Amino acid sequence: MCTGQCSRIIAIALYPLVLISITCNIVLFFPDGDPKYTRDDHITEEVKYMGGVIGGGLLVSGCFSSFNMLLSIAFAAVGVIGGLYSLTVAVLGLQNGPLCKVGPIWSTPFKDSDQNYLTNDTLWASCKVPNNIVQFNIGLFATLLALSCLEVILCAFQMINGLFGSLCGTCTQKEVAT
Repeated sequence: MCTGQCSRIIAIALYPLVLISITCNIVLFFPDGDPKYTRDDHITEEVKYMGGVIGGGLLVSGCFSSFNMLLSIAFAAVGVIGGLYSLTVAVLGLQNGPLCKVGPIWSTPFKDSDQNYLTNDTLWASCKVPNNIVQFNIGLFATLLALSCLEVILCAFQMINGLFGSLCGTCTQKEVAT
């Protein structure tokens, strides 16, 4: 497979990952489908870091560039950094857990807990508001985690592809059989 064609395939694979990543991050701003939590600043801190929009979205989208193989290495490196940023934010979001109302106060009850809330769903009942916030956060941050892993892999592969394209040249049309 020629390096130019490989770049296009990587870009095509990245399009849905970028769109889903951005969408997941935006949806995280609306727990229980309600904008009041954002207005009242009752949003999990990691959502505000915009890992899915900035890291998994805008920075990774630079990996789509294949007009110059040498330059595509730099864009792909930015994509790897963006994917790693998104991955880090997703891991922190999963590790710290959601911001929710526990009794009369808003807190992050699982942040410094000795118990792992990810594997112990009986702890989830401590979050009263927003409804199903634990499942909501786990689902979206886990999705962002998986997406960012794929983005890092694809952008790293594009860096290697760009290096081969720069050193060996790219092919733009099929060779004619003689």
